[in-house]
Amino acid sequence: MNEQDIRYEGWRVAGASGAAQFFSSFLVYSFAMFVTPLTTEFQWSRELVASAFGIMSITVAVAAPMFGYVFDRVGVRRVLLPCMVALGMGFMALSRLSSPWQLSAIYIFLGVVGSGLVPTGYARVVSGWFDTRRGTAIAIIISGTAIAAVVQPPLTQALIDAVGWRLTYVVIGAAILTIACPIVARSIRERADAASSRPKAAPGDSLGAGLRSRIFWTLCVVLFASALVTTGITIHLAALLADRGVAAGSAALVVSTMGVGSLAGRLATGWLVDRFFAPRVSLGMLLLTALGTYLLTDADSPASGAVAAMLIGFGMGGEYDVTPYMVSRYFGLRAFATLYSIAFSAAAAAGAVGPVLLARTFDDTGSYESLLPKLALFVVSVSVLMLTLPSYGLRISTQRVAAHVPGSPGSSPQ
Repeated sequence: MNEQDIRYEGWRVAGASGAAQFFSSFLVYSFAMFVTPLTTEFQWSRELVASAFGIMSITVAVAAPMFGYVFDRVGVRRVLLPCMVALGMGFMALSRLSSPWQLSAIYIFLGVVGSGLVPTGYARVVSGWFDTRRGTAIAIIISGTAIAAVVQPPLTQALIDAVGWRLTYVVIGAAILTIACPIVARSIRERADAASSRPKAAPGDSLGAGLRSRIFWTLCVVLFASALVTTGITIHLAALLADRGVAAGSAALVVSTMGVGSLAGRLATGWLVDRFFAPRVSLGMLLLTALGTYLLTDADSPASGAVAAMLIGFGMGGEYDVTPYMVSRYFGLRAFATLYSIAFSAAAAAGAVGPVLLARTFDDTGSYESLLPKLALFVVSVSVLMLTLPSYGLRISTQRVAAHVPGSPGSSPQ
């Protein structure tokens, strides 16, 4: 049975990976709903609360490459389940918050365990099952986070309204432990598991070759820029709309609209990159993100906010989908998890900067309007880098020639 057949086992692994991503995405998509309850109860500033998300993002940026290295050498499955258990326990610990240092300490812990649950490991597993349908399979994984972006904000807000923010943290933690953990334990495995406890050797570039490549660092820069804008907006969107008179429930639905756009963007991108040159697809997604960011400057109703959020989400979903695909096509699977985790760390580092940048702008000026057009222009400027990337075949051909020509300048990827 091959990957063109819907009964192919790889599709079940991809689906389970997407489901696991849904639950680990509570780290991101429930956060915005807790900003107002925490600032209200403890009289903390928005910058202080947003800094917890930034601390977690920095932790992910540092720890993710370490997990990627482990994934490439001992496999993914051994890491996922302990990290998912720890994630559920971490959410339960948040229900006992009483001071800023506790908030920071718990989010450092969540950043560490969350580093083992980012798309890197799942993409490493699924890429081993697929070749011609790899883009679609990766899209299924990443779509788990997009569905989370649709469902989790209003669900979290409804729980907070019904039982309070403390018990909401407990409910989220319990769901992770009782639903997500069994999914990981039963359904996610590497293709080589039946023959060996270690993943089979995969073709592709060494880690060193990837790190010397201009292509790789271009992908990192673009992902950083995109994530800085989209993560910052995701965290502050509900508060931004509330400041403009939009009710909390409606604001949560607008945040969900971003998730709808993200889901559509990820599925569309998976289909597109299996058929068209991925850097050009990425360029289009980045321009949609920039347009949505600009439109958000004047959004003052659920309808206008939803249009902007939909565009941002569509572009964001596409960019997170296309990056692992390009890493696998340019560099192969030999060091895929390590290289992709480094790229993901760039996004995580941006996640530390974006929310704090928007929070500081609000604390200094009382609004976000002055920053949003600048962020849109920033994304447009960086998106042009996608036009500089060569075709996959050209790069591979250059490497093969270099391998037979001592001293050739093509001996390391450019």
